[in-house]
Amino acid sequence: MRFEISKVLDAIEGRVCTDPQLVRAVIDLAEIIRYQDLDGGRPASTLRLGMVIDALARSLEEDTVPVYAVVHRGVLSDADLTSNERMVVRRWADDGLVEVLDNPGDRMLEVADLLGLPVLSRVRFDGLRGRFPWLVEQPGRVLAPVPGAGGPVFIAHVGGGHTPVSGPPSPAAAKLLAREWRCPESGCNLFGGSGGGGAFADLARVDRAPTGQPPPSLRGGVPTCPRHGTRLRDAGSRPRSEVLAVRVGGLTRRRFVLTAEQPVTVGRAPEGSNGIVLGQWLNDEARRWISRSHLRFELRGADIVATDVSTNGSGIRPAGSMTEADRIPLPPQQSRVLGAGDMVELYPGVQIGRPDDLPAGAPYNPDSVMSEAPTMAMRLPR
Repeated sequence: MRFEISKVLDAIEGRVCTDPQLVRAVIDLAEIIRYQDLDGGRPASTLRLGMVIDALARSLEEDTVPVYAVVHRGVLSDADLTSNERMVVRRWADDGLVEVLDNPGDRMLEVADLLGLPVLSRVRFDGLRGRFPWLVEQPGRVLAPVPGAGGPVFIAHVGGGHTPVSGPPSPAAAKLLAREWRCPESGCNLFGGSGGGGAFADLARVDRAPTGQPPPSLRGGVPTCPRHGTRLRDAGSRPRSEVLAVRVGGLTRRRFVLTAEQPVTVGRAPEGSNGIVLGQWLNDEARRWISRSHLRFELRGADIVATDVSTNGSGIRPAGSMTEADRIPLPPQQSRVLGAGDMVELYPGVQIGRPDDLPAGAPYNPDSVMSEAPTMAMRLPR
């Protein structure tokens, strides 16, 4: 059966964003799509992005892993891609999900340096080690996706290591990310109005509402729009936000952003575009216990407040304790401020908390992001 590329790319769309709070690695899309040895297919294929994202999920032992993609402008007219693939990449650019640049390599390293993210690339950066010393000082920060028995795997490319490793962000990042920035160019989707999303963006979506601004480019110490090369205007303090993660069955399934303006509801199948759906990860007993809308999270000042809106109640596990004696009941319609290290337990094995507070997961082989497309049978090009 034919591979429905457009629907697969709509599913992959849920794994690309420029939100510094959610992304887990940085890539150059123009480079990734030409890794012909990954599948032995066409000279260029955007489906290889899905293959590399799958490899990242396996390495991090986490579902729904988003990447920060920079794209060479030439990809928008690359004749080796289908017209539909080019259209999708243009849509991602229009929606501010990727950065389209004339020189993506430098920007890829700048973003990785500012945010402390790993780079997935086969390019050698020997001439840039003076500007980016972490290229060799922090093992696992630059890894190359190569063919493996069960799909792409990562090998040590610069600095050693086989698992993508996040390092400390650049000292400049905290100042840049604490402010809102505006580009003087009209229609700038990175530092102006936010974009929309594809028709199937709800599939395996990463919460992008509101989409976090990417880090500005620093040129001579001046915050600059990487797309237009213009100086950015400081628009004031960025609203406070927190990142929470969902852990089901010992594995981190997804992360989401909480802001004061936008509470988030989590449950078996909550209504609304901002709800976090757990149903696909639950067993039958957990589905019966967990309500459609079970917990509401709000950000009040510096506090994360969890309110049980279910019929069965929840519990708080202080500082990650898994003993039943330490579990604090959270009855229906009651609220509690999450302390440092606390996590909320909807049902045994279903917890929500700050990502660093959740217990580590176990090795597993997640389903391919491409299997989430709305089509019954698919095959990769040979």
